[in-house]
Amino acid sequence: MARKQGSHAEITGPRLRQAALRLFARHGFAAVSMRQIAAEVGVQAGALYLYTADKQALLFDLMRDHLEDLLADWSPPDAPAERQLESFVRHHIRYHLDRPDLVFIAYMELRNLDPANFAVIERLRRDYEDQLEAILKRGQAQGVFEVPDTKLATLALIAMLTGVTTWYREGGRLDRAAVEDHYWRMACKAVAAAR
Repeated sequence: MARKQGSHAEITGPRLRQAALRLFARHGFAAVSMRQIAAEVGVQAGALYLYTADKQALLFDLMRDHLEDLLADWSPPDAPAERQLESFVRHHIRYHLDRPDLVFIAYMELRNLDPANFAVIERLRRDYEDQLEAILKRGQAQGVFEVPDTKLATLALIAMLTGVTTWYREGGRLDRAAVEDHYWRMACKAVAAAR
């Protein structure tokens, strides 16, 4: 397969991922063909296989990298549980608002992963959830949180925080700092944090 003149792996590979991300977010994984992705990148469809095994591998790589980057980007501060929770909430919102297409794909396209890929993504999601649950358990032990079921509270908080990407628009009624503040207050109420 001949590459188009000027096509280089360090350029075409990232362009391929960005094109797949845009198209999957806009149309859904099942509706997008490799031919459409190739057209978006400006290469022949056969050339895509120099950079990825198939469309499933593209989806998996996007999801895995998103979750691995999310896990690597946040670490709890050495602080009481309430400050750790605030750090988690604010970081989650900032990180996700910068990546709405990745967030959409990571949550809405799970059904399209094959079982082996799904297991990897599920483990990464659980690793992230476990970090929040550890904060909630620490807060319970310190007497600042009152959460009857830390697993359920973890899932509810993550769903609430991630949902911001469905409605937030730059230049809207609330800026990012205000959104962080509101969500932090709602998180406090959800865990009955003693403020």
